[in-house]
Amino acid sequence: QVQLVESGGGLVQAGGSLRLSCAASGSVLTISTMGWYRQSPGKQRDVVAAATSGGSTNYADSVKGRFTISRDNTKNTVYLQMNSMKPEDTGVYYCNADLWRRGGGVANYWGQGTQVTVSS
Repeated sequence: QVQLVESGGGLVQAGGSLRLSCAASGSVLTISTMGWYRQSPGKQRDVVAAATSGGSTNYADSVKGRFTISRDNTKNTVYLQMNSMKPEDTGVYYCNADLWRRGGGVANYWGQGTQVTVSS
């Protein structure tokens, strides 16, 4: 069994910062890609940022220059540092991981989501 547990969401004023964390636990052998997705009210879930095990990163155009994704592979954890936040950053943020499980097999997992609200 694999779990992704997110933390760090909350309420912040426009221009402020938040840091999200997501830790993978359980039958994890190695993790290839970890990323963050956002689902805003009335919209589909879209990728915000992703990072490979080799250190490559990519970002949605709307967050480039403001958000930074990073990983601690020793802890199977991914972070999302969000700066200069805007009201349009509001939504539920989900962690996602492609990983190899102990005992074999590759699978994709989602966290439970954490609410981020940016007030104007």
